[in-house]
Amino acid sequence: MTREEKEIIVKDLSEKLANTNYFYITDASTMSVASINQFRRMAFDRGLEYKVFKNTLIKKALDTLDADTSALEDVLKGSSGIVFSAEAGNAPAKLIKDFRKKGNTLPLLKGAFIDAGVYIGDNQLDTLTSIKSKDELIGDIIGLLQSPAKNVVSALQSSGGKLAGILKTLSEKE
Repeated sequence: MTREEKEIIVKDLSEKLANTNYFYITDASTMSVASINQFRRMAFDRGLEYKVFKNTLIKKALDTLDADTSALEDVLKGSSGIVFSAEAGNAPAKLIKDFRKKGNTLPLLKGAFIDAGVYIGDNQLDTLTSIKSKDELIGDIIGLLQSPAKNVVSALQSSGGKLAGILKTLSEKE
């Protein structure tokens, strides 16, 4: 690979990392080509993208980001692949877990970058699968905000019926 080709790859990867809030770095060193292609196909079916890069190119691309990614640079050993997610921060973690359920022990999670948060190590996979997406959090907040208003409205409606009944009874007595 020529120097110009490497510069183009680093530039493209830097843009991709800058425009993606969620990416996972995986260990693809002992995966066969067939299993990498199967993993890539599963990722594509879920709207994710998986690519394998040289570690030096990943390091150069990470250096261009505004966020502190020094912890991710420490895990770049062996062959590394990156799973990009545009929608949800937990989608790549669920993909890895589902791929492992099919009898595969790989890929291992080296690190993840989620909204400027860095997670290191394969032991973080369970934590990452339980992270809620932005849409799920917004839905939870809206539900919490609507709950008190619904309670007030239902109380007023039920009390209004009782109040009308009491007034009607009092007016009939006179």
